[in-house]
Amino acid sequence: MFEFFSNINVDWMGIRKPLIALSVLILLAGLISAVGRQVTPGGTDAFNLGVDFQGGTVITAKFKGEKPAEDQIRTALQNIGVSDPLIQASTDKKDEVLIKVPLFENTGTSPSAQIQTDSNTPTESASSNPQPVQNEQEKNQINQGRALVKQALDTFGKEAEAATNLDQDETAAYKIVGTDSVGPVAGAQLRNQAILATLLGMVGILLYIAFRYDWTYAAGAVIAVFHDVLITLAFFSVFQWEVSLTVLAALLTLVGFSVNDSIVIFDRIRENLGLNRNKSLYNLVNDSINQTMSRTIITGGLVFLSVLALVLFGGEVLRGFSLALFVGVITGTYSTIAIASPIAIWWQDKLGAAKVKLTEVKRTDKIASSARRSVVRRPIAR
Repeated sequence: MFEFFSNINVDWMGIRKPLIALSVLILLAGLISAVGRQVTPGGTDAFNLGVDFQGGTVITAKFKGEKPAEDQIRTALQNIGVSDPLIQASTDKKDEVLIKVPLFENTGTSPSAQIQTDSNTPTESASSNPQPVQNEQEKNQINQGRALVKQALDTFGKEAEAATNLDQDETAAYKIVGTDSVGPVAGAQLRNQAILATLLGMVGILLYIAFRYDWTYAAGAVIAVFHDVLITLAFFSVFQWEVSLTVLAALLTLVGFSVNDSIVIFDRIRENLGLNRNKSLYNLVNDSINQTMSRTIITGGLVFLSVLALVLFGGEVLRGFSLALFVGVITGTYSTIAIASPIAIWWQDKLGAAKVKLTEVKRTDKIASSARRSVVRRPIAR
């Protein structure tokens, strides 16, 4: 195999304790951030949940002529107090845009004049995830979100009349053609299903590696995967990056990326165990990591550059997804060396010592000679 980096000789097992300590510090920072935000009076939630999980209003707007840029629509919404709006252009309809706004605390039956709903633009309830309006509070949430979006879009021109097509109204610049709602109940269901999917994926990985290699390797790989996910979530809690369904998709992607890197090193360790029986486990692991380091740098480096391009040029829609991958690719490569391999080898070493001790106890028994004297059989050194 062609290698860009050869003759790498780093004592990775020698620096495993400082690396593990670094992971513990980051995890503690994430835990303190999450718990501190929850228990602080008037504080924010542990994570900045997006519309998909927290609930909110999804509005589809159609524009006449040239559609405003996504950043312009986002700025208009932020100017009227809508925090963290999600703007997404339609892929099949170039003149439409999808606007997601979160829930609002002010849900009284008498909203202020600033957010009153225009009587000419009644609220629609056709949703890809339809949630019936069961009470006045939910209805006010939808009306309030729609009115705020309308107020922001009015800065680009007049909205078309409700009974008039956009093309028929010469003075209109846009029209709201759909108002969908995602309630908090739907958000909770999505969150629970996402957590369940992640856990089931990890259980499947544990069973496969235990069957293909050994359960000690499986334990090291799964602990490393948990480490990668928790480290990424720690960054999202500390910096309050928005958590959406795309972030969960990124976390599931990281699970596969991290396990793939771990399996490559585990496979090399297994090969070296058969070829170098006289070497210690400590040296075999170091040799295996160094021998696969060229592949790790090339593969991880290319993925890192691709994710970095997403972070810099992906825009707000892909911001959470790209940031999760950015942190996860780094931690996934790091955990394969600093977490998965040391844990697997530590466990094998402990199990080996336990087997030797058990063998010594079983082989220490008394036998009688022909002279009827009891003697003790000593265990053979192994």
